[in-house]
Formats: sequence, C-alpha cells, structure tokens
Amino acid sequence: MTDGVRPATRPGRTPREVATHCPYCALQCGMILREETDGVTVLPRQFPTNRGGLCQKGWTSAELLDHPERLTTPLLRDPSTGELRPASWDAALDRIVTGLHDVQQRHGRDAVAVFGGGGLTNEKAYALGRFARVALRTRHIDYNGRFCMSSAAAAGMRAFGVDRGLPFPLSDLGRADTLLLVGANPAETMPPLMRWLTEQRERGGRLIVIDPRVTATARQADLHLQALPGTDLAVANALLHIALTEGYVDADYIATRTAGFTAVRRTVASWWPARAEALSGVPVADLEETARALATAQRAIILTARGAEQHAKGVDTVSGFVNLALALGLPGRPGSGYGCLTGQGNGQGGREHGQKADQLPGYRKIDDLEARAHVARVWGVPADELPGPGVPAYQLLDSLGTDQGPRALLVFGSNPVVSAPRAGRIESRLRDLDLLVVVDFLLSETAALADVVLPTAQWAEEDGTMTNLEGRVLRRRALRQPPPGVRTDLTILADLSTRLELRGGGSADPHTVFEELRRASAGGLADYAGISWDRIDAADGVFWPCPADDGPDSPRLFTDRFATPDGLARFHPVEHRPAAEEVCPEYPLHFTTGRVLAQYQSGTQTRRVAALRRAAPDAFVELHPDLAERLGVTDGEPVRVVSRRGEFQAPARLSPAIRSDTVFAPFHWGGQARANSVTNDAVDPVSGMPEFKICAVRVEKP
Repeated sequence: MTDGVRPATRPGRTPREVATHCPYCALQCGMILREETDGVTVLPRQFPTNRGGLCQKGWTSAELLDHPERLTTPLLRDPSTGELRPASWDAALDRIVTGLHDVQQRHGRDAVAVFGGGGLTNEKAYALGRFARVALRTRHIDYNGRFCMSSAAAAGMRAFGVDRGLPFPLSDLGRADTLLLVGANPAETMPPLMRWLTEQRERGGRLIVIDPRVTATARQADLHLQALPGTDLAVANALLHIALTEGYVDADYIATRTAGFTAVRRTVASWWPARAEALSGVPVADLEETARALATAQRAIILTARGAEQHAKGVDTVSGFVNLALALGLPGRPGSGYGCLTGQGNGQGGREHGQKADQLPGYRKIDDLEARAHVARVWGVPADELPGPGVPAYQLLDSLGTDQGPRALLVFGSNPVVSAPRAGRIESRLRDLDLLVVVDFLLSETAALADVVLPTAQWAEEDGTMTNLEGRVLRRRALRQPPPGVRTDLTILADLSTRLELRGGGSADPHTVFEELRRASAGGLADYAGISWDRIDAADGVFWPCPADDGPDSPRLFTDRFATPDGLARFHPVEHRPAAEEVCPEYPLHFTTGRVLAQYQSGTQTRRVAALRRAAPDAFVELHPDLAERLGVTDGEPVRVVSRRGEFQAPARLSPAIRSDTVFAPFHWGGQARANSVTNDAVDPVSGMPEFKICAVRVEKP
C-alpha cells in the first residue's frame, strides 16, 4: 500500500474490501465496498449511526466510480472556439499558474479567491485553507457550507461557546420522550436516521414536527405544526411564553447554568400564543400542546435544520429554539438537549479547519492574535503574513469579476451555478472572471463555465477523515487507485504550489496532512490533537474535542459546563421580523425550496445515477389543489415561477401537503428548472446565510 491507497483487484484475485462511509450526507453511514471483476459493490455494515441501513443514494453510490461521463483528463478552454478540450496536466497547470500570476500582479493578492465544499475530507478542507492563506496569501476563501450550517453554527457559538451539530450521540434521539423537529425532513434527506425516530416512537415517545409542508417526516409525527415559511421564530417565542406562564421553566438550571435570561423573559412576554397563531397559522392549542410535551418530558430534544436556518434571520430563529431548550434545562442532560442536523457529508469538519472566511484550524478565529501565532508556527510562517478575515460565500461570489472583487477563482467540490441563491446573477459573475478553475470528477454546470477543469479522485479512491453530524471523526478508506490521468485534490494543491514556487502547498499524503492538522487544531475548540487514524480505526470513530492521545474523547458535551469563559450558557433575546421580501399583488405567493429523497445537493452526482433518475427524473413545482384551481393549472402541466430576480419552469405537482399560499420546488436541477434562479440573496447579518427558504413569487403558465 502506498500513501494509504490500496491497489485495485485484478481478475482472478480475491475481491478487495474496505470498511468506509457513504459519500453523501452528514449521517456518514457505514458501508462495505467490495471491488470485483465487474465493478464495485456496496454491502451493509453495522456502524453506530446507521446500524446496517442505507438509503437509495448510498446503495447506488459506487455507480459513479466508473461512470462514462467521469472526467479523466484535464480540460482547457480553446480561445478560438470557446470550447473545453482535453489537455495535458502540464498544459493545464501552466495555464493556471500563468493566470494566477497575472491576476495577482495586476490586482493584488486578494484578486484570487478559493471556494471549497462541505463534502471535502478534513485533510482537504485543511489543506485548502492553508493553500489560500500561505501559498496564495489571499483572504478570500469560503465554502458552500455557508449555505448550509452557518446560522446554526453562529447561534451555537454565541449560546454555548462552541459549534457542534449534535452535542450528544445520535442514539439519544431514540431515548427522547419528546422530540421536536424544526424545519427538518430526515425521512427524505437522511432516511437511515429514521430508525432512531422509529425507536423513539416504539418506546412511547412523541414526535412533533414544524414544517410548512406535510413532508414524509411530518406524516409520521404525532403533531404537525404547519407554520408559514419565515415564522418559526414567532413560534419559538410563543412556546417559551407558554412555558413561562404555565410555570414549566427550570429555575434552578437557569440560575446555575445560564446568563441573560431576564432580557429574554421581557422579550417573550409579548408573544402570547394568539399573536403567534395570527402570524404563523399554527393554532394556539397546538402551541400549548407542544410546550407542555417538551416541558413535562423526562427527556426532550429540540432539533433544527435548514427549514429554520436558511433565512436572513436564521441565527435569531435558531437562538429562539436554543432559548427554549435552555429555559427548560435541556442542554447537558442525558437524553435531552438542543442540536442541529448537519447537512453535507463533512459539513461539520469542513467548517472546523480553515475553509470559512473567518477561521483557522481547530475552529480558531483568524483575527485572534494568539490563534494566528499558534497556527503560523505549525505552518512555519510569520503570523503577520497570514491574511485577515475574508467575506462570506454569497458576498464573495457576488463580487467576482467586479472592480472590488476577485478576478480569479479556484473551486473545489462545489457547484454554485446551481446551489447559490439568485443563481443567474452568480452565473454571470463567474463568466466575468479572468480565470475560473474547477476541480471535480464530473462536468458540473459550474465546471462547464471554467477556463480549466482538473479531474479529481472520488471518495473511494483516497484515504482521509470525515466528521459526521455528531462530531464523530471517521475514517474514509480507499478501495482502489484513481483512474490513470486523475489526481487527488491534495496532489493538485501540492503541484500548484510547486509550480507557483510558493510555500504552503503541503503534502499530497492525507495521513501526513492529518498529522499536521492535529498539531494545528491543538488547544482549539475543535481539538483533534488526540485523534489518530489508528485510534479511529480501533473505536469506530472518535468524538472531538479530544486533546490527548491517552485521554478520553467527548461524545457528550455540556454535562458540567459550557465552552464559555465562565462555563455558563448565554440566552439571547430575539424578536421576530418579517421575511426580507413579503408577498404583494405582483408576487402574491410564498416560495420555499428543499430536497427529494433520490437526489442530493445540486444533483451533479445523483442525476447521473440511473436508479435515482428513475425515482426522481425531473424537477417539479408543488402547488395546493386550491391554488392550482385558481390558476387554471392541471397536474403535470408546465408552469413558470417568477420572482424579482429570475424565473424557472417545471411541471406542476398538485398536492394537499403544501399550504395554499405557498409554492415548493426542489433545488437539485440546473438549466431551465433551476429553482435558485428565483431565491432571495438577502443574507443573515451574523452568519451570511442567504434567505433560501422564503421569497415572493407568482406562478403562471408559460
């Protein structure tokens, strides 16, 4: 074995098997990969998070390894024809180096930007941040996780002093007497998690769901609160108001483990249930039943997800539910607490080690002098040479190609042409760049615009680590080598640094990179210093923080204190405010987006898997039958959804699962069916999260 990569199986030899993890969501289900003469087979694996189960995406994940559309050679845009044509690695890297040199010489170091992804391994996320700040010396780096977890992360940091999606093991969900899901639909986004919810129900627990749609998850709930999109914060404040007036708050917990409750008490005093009902549409009786179910349970958990978080007030909305959890004394109690369902495969680890605009490895702040000094020592550079904070993802993308923004962009593991809000505008910005480089294994919509496309290894062709939604650091193991002509992201970064004659490229060996990551994270909030590959292998994963080789890890946080200077959690008074864009006569309907079971993120991978295409072949626009009747639209008929920013077109799907004042569409498709053509690019002032989940639209016939 060389550099952690196992050789492919030859015909006639015993099939090679490795225990690894699914390449999709943050559940990071365990699986076995077996390479045989006719391809790679996915087999079940008894792993703590999924206990042998996989969703349709996981079972079919190996089909992309040998997909006929896979990129196996670099592509260069021909200046005479404008087409992407195959090229050698030397020609492609030379083009990149020449372009980067030219842009930085003419416009300064910050004229080059880097955009990463929440699916990159910890090693690659770390190396990407190092490359941007040490090799390129640019402050402009961010990643698509800004569109996923940033609001919950910011709320967690200001309440608890640390951001870990679930501060307790996933198995706690199965033991909760009451479980409240806010804007979460795991039945479609991470189906194996539903095993824990089934266990919870079989034990007699209650499941309550807040969602504007009657989703597959909501249909299994004991109580469904069908709130208007954008009103979750009003619901949270009303629930706390009820808990206060009915005497359910845990006064001892508030006094000994928290600070700031008085201001929150004053804020929620005016949020009587009838006021919340008028805004959200949730009946007073349902609000009261939810508050009582949470307050009287021996073990209660509140979970938020994208439906609550992808708003221009997403941080405040999450804080509203954190306030409720703290007032009831839930965080730190076994089987209870607040948590967030992380979305992307390495959405947790990807934001801990330097991809975010304001962070250094170990979840250190880039403007903290002590943090800069520590990381600079590990990297072997003067601390004052490290750039300062950059800007959040949407602000970065929206500045591309302008006089004030970067003129060159390197994209690793992301497809913003489909996934960014106001996507038509971002596509235009990308076209305005002097140099666009995309590293991917398929020709995504973003790669199709690039000047240079570099083919990269897939998940089963390189070793590394991932950190799942519990904060459990896992081992991703290579089954085989990449195809001839394909390099890993780490190799590409090292090669570029060598050609640029710049320090900071780091090693191409993932184990070497992880060992450096351990040193860089030591002493930080996300401390991986005591986590080794061998320790992960021996224990089916290790929970951070884990500062010492021979010390314990941390599957459960907050049992004794929070990660704040005084050990107390912080309440934050938060007030409901309207959506950034409200309905009007010209745009009379609320629009919201989400996922479907058989597709994932921008669909670059899943839309190319035959079984998943059969299950979910096309985009659609979900309309309530009453709305469809008013519009004169029949089921399956094409409709156009129009906002102030753009439009998209897809067949109507009539369903009573959606409110009659709200329209829904999945965001996995590009082109004419790109839902993010209409979404709002207003952002949360704290997290930089765009308001994906609500905007004003009209629906019309084409």
